[in-house]
Amino acid sequence: GSLNLSGKPIEVVGLKKDGTEFPAEASVTIFKIDNDIYFTSTIRDITERKKLEEKIRQSEKMQAVGTLAGGVAHDLNNILSALIGYPDLLLLNIPEDSPLRKPLLSIKSSGEKAAAIVNDLLTLARRGVPVLEVVNINTLIADYLNSQHHEKLMSYHPEVRIVADTAPDLLNIVGSPVHLSKTIMNLVSNAAEAMPEGGTLFISTRNTYLDKPVTGYDSIIEGDYVVLRVTDTGNGISPEDLSRIFEPFYTKKIMGRSGTGLGLAVVWGTVQDHNGYLCVESSLGKGTTFTIYFPATKAPQAVKTERISVEQYLGQGEKILVVDDAESQREMAASILKQLNYQVATAASGEEALEYLKSNPCDLIVLDMIMDPGIDGLETYKRMLSLAPRQKAIIASGFSESEQVKEAQRLGAGAYIKKPYSVETIGMAVKAELAR
Repeated sequence: GSLNLSGKPIEVVGLKKDGTEFPAEASVTIFKIDNDIYFTSTIRDITERKKLEEKIRQSEKMQAVGTLAGGVAHDLNNILSALIGYPDLLLLNIPEDSPLRKPLLSIKSSGEKAAAIVNDLLTLARRGVPVLEVVNINTLIADYLNSQHHEKLMSYHPEVRIVADTAPDLLNIVGSPVHLSKTIMNLVSNAAEAMPEGGTLFISTRNTYLDKPVTGYDSIIEGDYVVLRVTDTGNGISPEDLSRIFEPFYTKKIMGRSGTGLGLAVVWGTVQDHNGYLCVESSLGKGTTFTIYFPATKAPQAVKTERISVEQYLGQGEKILVVDDAESQREMAASILKQLNYQVATAASGEEALEYLKSNPCDLIVLDMIMDPGIDGLETYKRMLSLAPRQKAIIASGFSESEQVKEAQRLGAGAYIKKPYSVETIGMAVKAELAR
């Protein structure tokens, strides 16, 4: 095309000696000396700028999808609470040999699977509730390779062979075991799906020290890292698809078999949340390698505790007020707490709760954060403290551990529990707060 002679740059396509193209910016300036006309031209390679622009676009796209996902997740968590809470409650009263146990466990399991999908959405929205612990990636890999999910995946792909090569001296990392396990599961599932004719899936770990940027990053934080690498010998990913694989629902998998279409988007989100780096290399017809770098820690892992029996979180008749704008949530929480030997009252709003407390002191409040219409959980708690300055409370919400939650905790509220919760989760939180 024609060039602008004003000196203002325009974008063009440049051609290298080897025949490959690259994005460039060209400008031509015309000027006169005596009666002679001269031109100066400048061509600048803008490959790096284009890469940066694409990264910004991708980040904005993920943020937009995440915002939408977060709103949907909040409503879904409220619905799922009953699917998990009521079976849990009924199982407390049913003998071990009852024929009802199996269907109840099935209902609960379905609810937990749906809740896991919601957690994927919250991971994308950066509004999940990551429980950070010192973990070892090798342990998570071993747990996954021995799981029912992996066994089922391999039944769909009997020709795929797994080769694990984990470093025996692997450093620990600080992270969310749930999200990290999901990352391993998604990467292995993705690799297996990429080999419909069979092949070898390599999963490895090692320690490394990074002092210069890895592929795809302009800068990194220098230090010790744990490297997780998953490689397949499958079909590879085309350059066009490679730029889109981390978008939510961008999938070519069989949805019912492989999950939600959120797999790699969740991997991307988890790596961001753990301050890690993610590199992908792929060759059509040869295979793909995902490499993740997680910041390492020298801290040791905590000792695991055994499962808690219901007797350990039974109440002694203390009075609890459940405050939630969703009727189903109030009823379920009340049913669980009554079963755990507490006296329970409920309120549908912050205003109703405050009115009740004026003439009915309570040992503990179970407080929702997001209530509509009316005042929210934080404002409710502030006003409760003016009535009873040492009022104990725990916070239950289907959304996130927001700044509002942290502010309530700074004012004196106790644990934050995320909906949907189990009988044990709310039971232990209530017991701990009453003892505090």
